[in-house]
Amino acid sequence: MALIDTINNDIKAAMLAKDKEKLESLRAIKAALLIANTSGEKVNEEAEIKLLQKLVKQRKEAAEIYIKNGRKDLADSELAQAQYIEPYLPKQMTNEELKAHIVKIITEVAASSIKDMGKVIGAASKQLAGKADNRTISEIVKELLG
Repeated sequence: MALIDTINNDIKAAMLAKDKEKLESLRAIKAALLIANTSGEKVNEEAEIKLLQKLVKQRKEAAEIYIKNGRKDLADSELAQAQYIEPYLPKQMTNEELKAHIVKIITEVAASSIKDMGKVIGAASKQLAGKADNRTISEIVKELLG
């Protein structure tokens, strides 16, 4: 089943359950997908994953800003929305799995120092798209090469 169909079904279920925050989150996903589809080309699964990651990242960044400004109520709402969006993303790798995979990438690209960080992160970002956050990838590469 296509993501948009799944979202539509979940919107109906959230409406019936009167779950306001979940409904708001699902409508945000649907709006983003519809906007992406109006660009003229069909959005593939990889583009959908990037779009969902962007939505989660926006919610988390907004929550951080709200917390800094003493608005815990708004931060909680943003974090709840991020939690409703995350199940539509592929399962995220654990730090241990991520480290093991990055060690393999380091040997593949023959990286030996922190100067090779760009090559490693580039390869890791392609191979781990949707399965790990780029910030986490970067931190682990720094740790392993540094």
